[in-house]
This record gives sequence, structure tokens and C-alpha cells, in this order.
Amino acid sequence: MAEQDPCRQVIPVNRHIVGPGEPKLKTLRPRKVSDYPSVPKAYLDVAQKLSSPIWMGPPICDELLAFVRHLFTEEEAGAVRHLGLFRGRTALQVARAEHRPLEQVEPILRRLAFERHAIAGSGPEGNRRYRLPPVMPGIFEMVLFGELPDALSPWHRRFAELFEALYETGYMLDYPGQLKGLVRYVPVGKVIETHPMALPSDRLEVVLDQFKVFAVGQCQCRMTKQVVGKGCGKPTGNCAVFGDWAAGSIRAGQAREVTKKEMLAIKREAEAHGMVNWMMNVEDTTGQNSCSCCGCCCHAMIAISEFSAPSFFAPPHFVPRFDLARCTFCGQCARKCPMKAITVDTQGKAHRHQAARCIGCGLCVLACEKARAVAMEAVPDYKLPYKSWFRALLATTPPTLRATFHAWRSR
Repeated sequence: MAEQDPCRQVIPVNRHIVGPGEPKLKTLRPRKVSDYPSVPKAYLDVAQKLSSPIWMGPPICDELLAFVRHLFTEEEAGAVRHLGLFRGRTALQVARAEHRPLEQVEPILRRLAFERHAIAGSGPEGNRRYRLPPVMPGIFEMVLFGELPDALSPWHRRFAELFEALYETGYMLDYPGQLKGLVRYVPVGKVIETHPMALPSDRLEVVLDQFKVFAVGQCQCRMTKQVVGKGCGKPTGNCAVFGDWAAGSIRAGQAREVTKKEMLAIKREAEAHGMVNWMMNVEDTTGQNSCSCCGCCCHAMIAISEFSAPSFFAPPHFVPRFDLARCTFCGQCARKCPMKAITVDTQGKAHRHQAARCIGCGLCVLACEKARAVAMEAVPDYKLPYKSWFRALLATTPPTLRATFHAWRSR
């Protein structure tokens, strides 16, 4: 049997055992481009780019082709297929590659970048460069970040459905350890407020002091789950950006500006709803972002909790310490853990904590306020956030290259 908590996260209960169930398996059925003789070449070209391990993409499959054909018209795909991930191309370069007039190609790229947000565009008018981001992280977040959940167009709703179908194939299992350590958990509430070993980088309040501009958009994961009938009802307007990133999102009309006080209130509300707050694991003062995630909807967390796949998260600064002399083995900590890192045998009085899954969010502490059998303790060899994006790149490149090679070899 299974129990469902208010977050709609299914917690398997096998008689008296509360904890994670068997991990989901990859259901992906890879295909070849030659398997789609009736699909226009422009779509196949875009799908091939997005399927590349360099893009962390899924292999060519029915779900990817459906996603691409919805995302772009054939005319749009003809232009997009000439874009790369790293080196941007101008509208003139794309027009020449596509053998079409600039006045036809430029409006297409501008619309895709600044109205639909399906590609990236940067730089001044006249020398603007366009890029094709990966499916995730990239296109998925960009398209939905500025949309309101109650006002999604039929196009956006179908986009969410097709992305979810693609994600559920388990293609991310091809990339073990990709971008490992790139994001970190940052608490703002009860978990950290009294801890004597908390560092400034552990406190969102202190991190925000480095920025002057703040903005919030919508959580793409919870909106998508809501579209496919698996929503948890938790707030969605708490996906945040700070500094230059916030200013850019405000100019693009994708986020609304808020004050620092409002931002902290939004993040505290997220924690009160059982969500965990994340940000990039870099002490960068030009721009930052912070997601507020729940274990039932966040695709990065689901990669661990349901697919048992390594993900982007950095090792936590604090981890739970369980006092089994105080423990009543009620199973509440296991029910509230968003990562399904805890297993409790309520009858046999046994308790297991899977440290590899733990993100150090402390929700188990809050679930055990009555018995006080759980406390957070500092990890002795905790590594501080990277001092720059360059250092982050140096650290994450080796595991990313290994994951990319793993995906390339498996195909």
C-alpha cells in the first residue's frame, strides 16, 4: 500500500515499513533519424542537436520528436537548426546558412527568443546573438518561468505535457553526476536560525544583502505537474532571481520585481509549505537564482528520490543526527523527507538514513518537534561555495565530461 502526504508525494508503506519504494526504470525507446522518413528534415536536425550528450539531451525518440514539433514550426526549426549551444550566431549568419532573406529570418529568431523564450538571445540590436539551450536545464525553464499557472495558453499546456512525457522516460539516467555540486540548499527558517555553526553563506538573508534587485517568477516544475494532474497545490510564485539576472528578467517581462523584505517572506512561506530553497553553489554577486522546490514536483529532486540518479546538488553543510533513544518510530520523518532518504520500521523499531540521498533540508527535524529525536549537525569536511564561476566550471567539468562520455558510449 502507499500513503500520500499533503504534497501528493507517494510514500510507500509495506505493512509497517515507511520509506522509498523501488526506483523508476528507464522506459526510453531510442530510435534513429531514418525511422522518421515522413518528418521534415528541419525537425530532425533540431532533434539531433538537442539529443547530443553535450546538450545533456535524450536520444532520438518519439517523445523528443513530439516535443520539438510542438516547440517550433517547420519554418522556425529551419532557422533554429543552425544555432549552437556555446557560440551564438547572428540573424544574418543564420539567414545565410538557411539561404533565406534576413528580413524573414530575423523576426523568427526575435520572436522565439523574446516572446516564446524557446531560444536564448543576447547582445545589442544589430549584433544580437542567438543560441539553442538544452531541453533541461534550459528550454523547459525559459518557456514557463514567466507564465502564470491559471492563465497558461493551450500551447503552453501542451508544452508542459510533452516535456513531462519526455522526462518520464528516464533519459537523465544516461548522465550520472552531470553538473554535480552546482546548486546548494539555503535555509531561511527554523532549521538554521539557532544553529551556532551556521555560516553567512548558509543564510539566505545574508546572501541577499549582496544584491539590490530582486524578482520572482513561476515554478516550472509545479506548473507542469499541475497540468498533468499531479499538482500538489503548493505556491508557484517563488522562483527567484537576484542582481543582474533579476534586472534582465524584469526587462524581459518574465518576472515581477519585489523588495528584499518581500523576497524573504516569499521564501519563508515556501519553507512553511515544506519546500526547500536552492541557489547556485557560487558566491557570485552579479547574478543569482533561487528555486523553492518540493519533493513531489521538482524534476531535479525526483531524479534522486524516484529514479535514484545522481543530480546537481552539492553535499550539504548540515545533516540530521537521529537519537534512537528518543525516537518513537512513528515514521513522520520518513513521510516528510522530500528525498525519501529515510526508512522507518514502525513495528520492528528500526531506522535507516540514506546519506547519499540527503540534502540537509532539516524537514525531518520539524516533523519530529514533539519527540525531539532529530537534530542537525555540521559536516566536518564541508566545502564552501565556489568563489567564482570559473572555479565552479573547473570543479564540475570532470564529472560532466564523464557523464557525457557515459551517454555517448551507451548510445
